[in-house]
Amino acid sequence: MKKISIAVLAGDGIGPEVMDSALQVLERVGHRIHRQFVARHYPAGAQNYLDTGESLPESTLAACRAADAILFGAMGLPHVRGKDGTEIIPQLDIRFALDLYAGVRPVRTWPGLPVPLSDPRATEIDLVLIRENTEGLFYARGRGIVEADVAYDTQKISRLGTTRIVDFALNLARERAQKGRPGKVTNVDKANVFASMAFWRQIFEDRAKQFPDIRTESAYVDAMALNLVLKPWQFDVLVTENMFGDILSDLIASLVGGMGMAPSGDIGDHHGLFQPAHGTAPDIAGQGVANPTAMILSAAMMLDWLAVRQDDAELAVGAKAIEQAVQSAFASQAVRPREFGGASGTADITRAVLERL
Repeated sequence: MKKISIAVLAGDGIGPEVMDSALQVLERVGHRIHRQFVARHYPAGAQNYLDTGESLPESTLAACRAADAILFGAMGLPHVRGKDGTEIIPQLDIRFALDLYAGVRPVRTWPGLPVPLSDPRATEIDLVLIRENTEGLFYARGRGIVEADVAYDTQKISRLGTTRIVDFALNLARERAQKGRPGKVTNVDKANVFASMAFWRQIFEDRAKQFPDIRTESAYVDAMALNLVLKPWQFDVLVTENMFGDILSDLIASLVGGMGMAPSGDIGDHHGLFQPAHGTAPDIAGQGVANPTAMILSAAMMLDWLAVRQDDAELAVGAKAIEQAVQSAFASQAVRPREFGGASGTADITRAVLERL
């Protein structure tokens, strides 16, 4: 049986709880497609920082580099902060260390679960936000200048960084078009105010010419925030700068019921990390009520990525099986997460998915 190595960083808060759900699902689907997922746990996170003084040990980072893929729970605790007052969040360190430049944030509606928007077209939401992960305003992390009465954080937008993330989005739109989606990329920037964003838009428009089969458009981030609430079903693939992506990815998650339904992947040319888009939710940690769906769907994203990387179609079959099991669990009304007004906890949802696998 083919073995696939997975570096597991369960993290803080509800991270270990939802990670356990995903690992159960991977084990079950592994039997189905005759693949063995060898999951090894490694320390990292805010609690590890409190215990050892290290949020991301070098040995953990080395294990991430050596693994076929990385499965990540959630990290950070509001009360654990560095000397500069910012939170201990090693997921950012991993992104920079492994050059995971593409933040992939898909959201879709699920039959059987209510959506916040009353328009019936809201049941057709199926879009992906592509977030540039290594530049933008987040480049300022650890580089900010604080003086007596003023502080500065500098944004970085490079030609290389923008070109590769725009190409990633355009290629993704092409793949989605082959599966019946619109094949459209919406660039989100603030080119009317910032020179860096005007530079970004020019690169987007130049690269779009190399993809004549893909429809493209641009929008300012403030207008996009408005339109994502008014008519999110009109969008297919969005591409944007790091900070804008950080904010808009939470907004689009709310359109389909919340962060518990929002998987994500941080992808580079050589490594891939997959995690739920939500945080550690320390207020509900240990209570067994966290929705594990985003973590389970992140595992499915990992299989899809590995299927291409390893040229292994069975992994794509496994990813599809997980997605179908999740959809069946909700469509049948067997379970409903608490944020949707239901009473299903972590174990209930996990069990429903496992039964359908």
